[in-house]
Amino acid sequence: MSAKSSIRWFSEIIGVAYRYYDLRMNVIPLFRDRKEATKIWNEVVNWWSDSSIKIRFVETEDSNWFIMGSDSMRPDTNMSFFKILPKSKHYERFKKGHGGEAYLRLGTYTKKYKNDVKDDAICDCSHMKEDHDDSEDNDECLYEDCDCKKFESFQLNLYPRKKKKIVTDIKFFQESDVKEDPLTWNCLYVHKYKSQEK
Repeated sequence: MSAKSSIRWFSEIIGVAYRYYDLRMNVIPLFRDRKEATKIWNEVVNWWSDSSIKIRFVETEDSNWFIMGSDSMRPDTNMSFFKILPKSKHYERFKKGHGGEAYLRLGTYTKKYKNDVKDDAICDCSHMKEDHDDSEDNDECLYEDCDCKKFESFQLNLYPRKKKKIVTDIKFFQESDVKEDPLTWNCLYVHKYKSQEK
């Protein structure tokens, strides 16, 4: 199968977040700032029909390709997205629990430290702020079995705030199976295999 060259690819997302507490799980491509996320939504994602949105995950030995695309009511501004990400427990949780559908939202990610958050904030190590040393020059986790040396958390901001799409075409592939799916094959062909041919 040959790859289409007409797809415009955008790889400048900084990561993908997953949120579990809505009616459906959320997949949230992350952008550098609010302006970029809002512009991409208004110019690209807003014009996607929910039923045509495709989200693909391709697992390789040490990473995971996130690939997303759709037909658009404004083909001149359309593009597809991809990012190569390290495997994570959040991805595994989404894979097991999404149930065949998810909300698509766009957002930004901001690192937060001990002095930036309220007392009930949770560290990346999964323990609360109050479970960390409260001295001025030390904020390591007090749990004996935790090797966290510094309280770090994050804030996820969604843009545009109340906008979301429902995605029902979500698939997971091993790299050996990508030829079965045109969007996935196009992405890996253009961004991985073609460069290896040179």
